[in-house]
Amino acid sequence: MTAKDDFHYPAEPIEVVRLSVRPEWIDYNGHMNVAYYLLAFDKATDPFFDELGIGAKSAREDRAGPFALQNQIFFMREVREGDPLRITIQLIDHDAKKVHYFLSMYHADKGYLAATLEQITVFVDLKTRKTRPFTEETRMKVEALMAAHRDLPLPPQVGAQLGIRRKPGA
Repeated sequence: MTAKDDFHYPAEPIEVVRLSVRPEWIDYNGHMNVAYYLLAFDKATDPFFDELGIGAKSAREDRAGPFALQNQIFFMREVREGDPLRITIQLIDHDAKKVHYFLSMYHADKGYLAATLEQITVFVDLKTRKTRPFTEETRMKVEALMAAHRDLPLPPQVGAQLGIRRKPGA
């Protein structure tokens, strides 16, 4: 078995994908529709899950894969057709069956933060449709990534409560 020290991750959010806003993702307001932000973020999790050993290969060969449990998207600035995007991921927490992570979507040329997604995903046995623990190798990878990301500052959106903010007395 591979030793935990064999997995090295940077002590910064990891760039997982670059893509461009496709014409079919544009809505009647002339910018990317909300549904496609989730699609773009979902595409970014594929290489992350593959790296951890819980992605497409695991689903195909081991009949176990990731299921989203909860997520929250924040929209900061719009992106439009053709805009290049860069998406990073930061591991926030984990246990034996779940990972809690944070994705940031940046305009790849202008550098601004366009949107974020906070998500918790659970590992599921695809035969029984019940949760199951990560494999030993995945557990070691997750722990190594957590060690690299443990001291990173939490993005301000992590754990944010949904609600309308009102000024006192308004």
